[in-house]
Amino acid sequence: MSNHNFTTTISVDQTPQEAFDAIVNVRGWWSEEIEGGTEKINDEFTYHYQDIHRCKIRLVEVVPEERVVWLVLENYFDFTKDHTEWTGDKISFEISIKDNKTEIKMTHWGLVPTYECYSICFESWNKFINESLYSLITTGKGQPILKEEQKTLER
Repeated sequence: MSNHNFTTTISVDQTPQEAFDAIVNVRGWWSEEIEGGTEKINDEFTYHYQDIHRCKIRLVEVVPEERVVWLVLENYFDFTKDHTEWTGDKISFEISIKDNKTEIKMTHWGLVPTYECYSICFESWNKFINESLYSLITTGKGQPILKEEQKTLER
């Protein structure tokens, strides 16, 4: 794999446990439409956004206060020639202490600039991690895609 995998990092004053709890609360920062388990090893969940994007993800590593790793089992984008971009990719959340703050480093392994979805995925991950997850950790309220938004957008 290229060393150009998508990575973004946020730092917060909250504890590693609070960061971990927010990360596994995927409905709280990504989408309220997540279906399935999102907290423990081998949990699987599905995400969808209209008919544009859907994926199935399994948690393959869960170490409280340290790390969460997802494996993308299935993926579909309606706007790419290769509808399966992301399939087989891993997405990791590494939690550590740096300069008396909790640092969360999210890496989407395999999301590289040659992907057709790279620009859109880059913008989306930045929004969901740097704004929504950050807000969930620091204020207790994220900015996920709301069920009401999803229904309005699907009409």
